[in-house]
Amino acid sequence: MSDRERLARMAEQIAAAFHALPEEQAVAAIAAHINQFWAPPMRRDLLALDPALLAPRVRQARALVRPPRPDRKAG
Repeated sequence: MSDRERLARMAEQIAAAFHALPEEQAVAAIAAHINQFWAPPMRRDLLALDPALLAPRVRQARALVRPPRPDRKAG
């Protein structure tokens, strides 16, 4: 399994945890979980994935996932 497939699977597992919620609440909960618990590189990689690889609710939640801030180097 590739890293991209693994990341998509993890996001789908989160979505499955919220399957009983109405769609709008589930989408918000998926994004909130990813924003709170996923490291910036994981969020960046999720945002870079082809949406076709993702379940419908994960695709919708992606729009609410915060992109990581660019690294700032002290100069």
